[in-house]
Amino acid sequence: MKLFKNRMILGITCIVISLIICFAITPLINVGLSKKTTVVRVNREIKAGEQLTKNMLTEVEVGNYNLPANVYHSIDEVNGMYATADMVMGDYLFPAKLSEDAGKENTYLYHLNGEKQAISITIDKFARGLSGKLKSGDVVSVIAPDYLGSRETVIPQELQYVEVIAVTAKSGYDANLENGEDTEEKELPSTVTLLVRPEQAKILAQLEAEGDIHLSLVYRGTTENAAKFIAAQDTILDEIKAAEEAESEEGSMEDEEEAEQENSDPEEMSEEE
Repeated sequence: MKLFKNRMILGITCIVISLIICFAITPLINVGLSKKTTVVRVNREIKAGEQLTKNMLTEVEVGNYNLPANVYHSIDEVNGMYATADMVMGDYLFPAKLSEDAGKENTYLYHLNGEKQAISITIDKFARGLSGKLKSGDVVSVIAPDYLGSRETVIPQELQYVEVIAVTAKSGYDANLENGEDTEEKELPSTVTLLVRPEQAKILAQLEAEGDIHLSLVYRGTTENAAKFIAAQDTILDEIKAAEEAESEEGSMEDEEEAEQENSDPEEMSEEE
C-alpha cells in the first residue's frame, strides 16, 4: 500500500511538472523564439574600403533568438561608413566590419583605378601638417614657399583643393587611428598621403625634393561637400590641360608653316615677286 502511495505521489508530481512545462515554460520559449527584430544586410558584394550607401543595404526582419547583440539594426547607422573587410550578399553588419574612417587598414590603396594616384609628402615640422589635426577625408591646399625658385609663396593652381586619404606616423601606422594596440596614445604624423591626378603628383614630387610644403585645411565635413571641392579642382586641371594642348597645337602649326616656307622653290618665289 505504501509503495502504491509513493507511486501515486511520483505520478502526480510528474503530471504537475509536465503541465507546468506545457502551459508555462514552453509558451515563454516560443514567445522568445518568435520575437522579431530588424537587422541590416548587404544586398550586393562589397569590397574592403568601399563606402556604404543606402542602395547597397537592406533592412530585413529576422528572429531575435541567438542574434548577436552588436548587429546593426538601421541603415542610417551605417550609411556613409567604410567596409574594412570583403562582404557578400546577405552578410549582417557588425562594428568589426565597418569604420567611419576611409583610411583604416590601408583599404584606400586597393581601389585606385588609374585616374588618380596616391602620393605621400613629408611633414618634417609639426606646424606644416596642421599640428597633427589632419585626418582622412579632409580637403587641403598645398602652400609652396619659394615656388619653383620664384621667391614667392603661392598656392599652385593645380593644388588648391586636394583630398587627404591618410596621415601616417613614422611607425607606418595611420596616426589618426589606433595603431592596432589597445592604447589611448597616438603617434605624431610624419607623412600625409594625398589623392591626386598624375599632373598634381609631378608637382608634389618636385616640391618635396626642392622645398618646403605647408598644408592648410580647406574643408572637413560630409563626403558630398568634399567632392564639390575636388570637382572644382578637376575643372581647373582640365582648363590648364586644354590651354597647354591648344598652345602646343598652335606651336606645331607655326613650325609647319616655317618648314613649308623654307622648303618652297626659290625660283617660284622670284617669279611671284
